[in-house]
Amino acid sequence: MIDEAARLLARSRFAIAFTGAGISAGSGVPTFRGPGGLWKSHRPEELATPEAFRKDPHLVWSFYRWRMNLILRARPNAAHRALAELERMGLLKAVITQNVDDLHREAGSGNVVELHGNIFRVRCTSCAYVEDLKASGRVEEFLKEKALPRCPKCGSLLRPDVVWFGEPLPKKALEKAFSLAERADLILVIGTSGVVYPAAYIPVMVKETGGKVIEVNVRESGITPIADVFLRCPAEEAMKKLVERVRRMVG
Repeated sequence: MIDEAARLLARSRFAIAFTGAGISAGSGVPTFRGPGGLWKSHRPEELATPEAFRKDPHLVWSFYRWRMNLILRARPNAAHRALAELERMGLLKAVITQNVDDLHREAGSGNVVELHGNIFRVRCTSCAYVEDLKASGRVEEFLKEKALPRCPKCGSLLRPDVVWFGEPLPKKALEKAFSLAERADLILVIGTSGVVYPAAYIPVMVKETGGKVIEVNVRESGITPIADVFLRCPAEEAMKKLVERVRRMVG
């Protein structure tokens, strides 16, 4: 199956990737759901909402600073690096991700569409102020702060620049993702459940326009029924082998 996936990828003209939490599992990035999903007896789903932030911003920011600190220690794994390598080879045009961990950029991917935002960005709840804490070199300083973060422009509360439960996906990011899907003749779907819409429609769009779907997952998902190739194994294992095969094919 790896050889078939490599052949399809090597022959593609406009390949894209669509990634979910499964690609970062090998980097130790904690997920919201599953065993160990509680944080100080709270379900993360109950904290990652606009309502929770309005009710208790101190609690929500405590949770996000804890989560940022965990993700800051994570490093890109072989799957992230493989996608960056495919981009350098000219085979992969973009990565569309549902993850907020910034590991695709850390691995070297240049064209990354973040559907759910980025945990290392903050934005004002009142004005248009946005700060990338990595770019400004303020991540460590920010994590040490105890007070609620305030906007330097207007003084209002800052919030994580991520999509919370009940919020729509960012319009520009979603439009770019759909535009890429319309052009793609192949999509690599890695580590996503494929059941959360409208994002889950991205692989369907590629399939409906005649493109190929290669899925990498440790279990079947909502995407599996439309996959041309299904690689049932951890993302880092599958992607490392896939890039090695493709490299031999394209020279």
